[in-house]
Amino acid sequence: MTYQLRALRALALLAGFHLIGVALLAAMAAFDWLMVTRWLTARAAWFEGMVLTSTVLVALVILRGMYAFLRAGRLQPLPEAVAVSPEEQPELWEQVRATAEAIGERVPDELYLVAEVNAGVAERNRLLGLVPGRRRMVLGLPLLAGLTVPRLRAVLAHEFGHYANSDTRTGGAAMRGRLAVVQTVESFLGGSTPLHHAVGIPYVAYARMFLRTSYSVARRQELAADRLAARHAGRDTTAAALRTLPVLSAAYSHYLETYAAMGEPLGALPPVGEVYGGFRRLLAAREEEQLAALAAGRHQPRPHEYDTHPPTAERIARIEELPADDPRDVAVHEPAALALVRDADRVFAALEARTLPHGAAGLRRLSWDDLVMARAVADADGWSRPLRVAVARALGPSARRGDHTMTDPAADDGLPGLAEVLDAFDRGLLWMAVADRIPKPDQAARLTGASARNFVRPRVFDGLAGMVQLHLVEAGEAGPDIAWSGRPGLTLPEEFEAGLDDALDAAVADTPDTAPLRALLAGRVPATGAPAAAV
Repeated sequence: MTYQLRALRALALLAGFHLIGVALLAAMAAFDWLMVTRWLTARAAWFEGMVLTSTVLVALVILRGMYAFLRAGRLQPLPEAVAVSPEEQPELWEQVRATAEAIGERVPDELYLVAEVNAGVAERNRLLGLVPGRRRMVLGLPLLAGLTVPRLRAVLAHEFGHYANSDTRTGGAAMRGRLAVVQTVESFLGGSTPLHHAVGIPYVAYARMFLRTSYSVARRQELAADRLAARHAGRDTTAAALRTLPVLSAAYSHYLETYAAMGEPLGALPPVGEVYGGFRRLLAAREEEQLAALAAGRHQPRPHEYDTHPPTAERIARIEELPADDPRDVAVHEPAALALVRDADRVFAALEARTLPHGAAGLRRLSWDDLVMARAVADADGWSRPLRVAVARALGPSARRGDHTMTDPAADDGLPGLAEVLDAFDRGLLWMAVADRIPKPDQAARLTGASARNFVRPRVFDGLAGMVQLHLVEAGEAGPDIAWSGRPGLTLPEEFEAGLDDALDAAVADTPDTAPLRALLAGRVPATGAPAAAV
């Protein structure tokens, strides 16, 4: 489809949306006029007020949708991005310029860095794109962290393909038009009156037609941009970049959930620049197979009929149908794309300042080791507290703290310490009294016998493990483990790493045996040099 035909189609879609709005507004105005001048009686004044209120509310929804459609194609501010100039980032801009020249396109006027595994281009549309406008390119810092320079060139070539095919000139209006249609339909379907739902019927029908038309065109545009990228950056490099994107996206989601958000319950953040910058450390510590496993372990959303991008597997298959690359063009050494960013630590810090919530400025910053330790202690305390409370209730008001010298910071709150919990297990209280006092969901409250024990056992196991971890931390025998290649937590003494699970299993068995766990604990000496606690 030529650019002129796409412009005409965009104009037709735009006109159709507004014609529906104008027709509905005219119909409601005529209805209100007839009701007021011909049908209204003194007894029905309340009905007139209700109808007029409903039509005004519906008219506002229509006008808001029409206004949003009119704004389609405008470049919106990017408050959560860092603008970089050619003077600030010459190496990165040089890659952008080189790709633009290779494809024969104009260099973007603006380049922004964002905290996403994504890249995109936009162009300010005037007269549906008939007049060329200001161009913008957006690159994700996490994307640069996970791509090599050749694969970045493939991504850049793909984005310049949208410029070359004039996708951005009509694409801005089409994209924002889709958003305007969807938002208008949602407003009507979520309305509070039957009139909202009735008026929404033509918009629903139009939205389906609009989305089916615009999304099918968007898919063809993506495939065309892929072909252009393969022609300029190489077939195999472009296919490799496409394979990398979902892996990077899954790894970045895992990083944000597991590492960047680690301090949320504590009111703390990683060091300045590390909220997003720490992703580099995870990528450096994990092999490609480990990263791929993260992507494989995540639930993949089902393709939607209105997706603007074809499935990645289909895009790769289309690319691999193209002629193979010349082996002489394959790069032996592929430097990391993030190396193109000067003073990356400063850029990551600047991105944090633009993206973190306002309240984040007052949060304390902890080193990764301190953050891991603080979170591990908080988690261990959370796991152990239900067990300790249950033991306290099982022992009753006559329970008293023994003369044990075992270091136990958790016992400072008046609840039983580790030695007292083990003593209670030895007295047979675990399955006689403690288990019934551990909180459980309503559906599990009716379980009895072996079923009840098997449901509670993991909670007792975790609680006891948390108490052991707190004991080792206080004794100076456990330290933080950021574990960029695994999951952050604590490093325990070698004998605990090897035998703790078996000892805990014995302690929470149907017939509890705390001897293995006591033997492990008896072999440790607190950091203060005091003798080991009697357990």
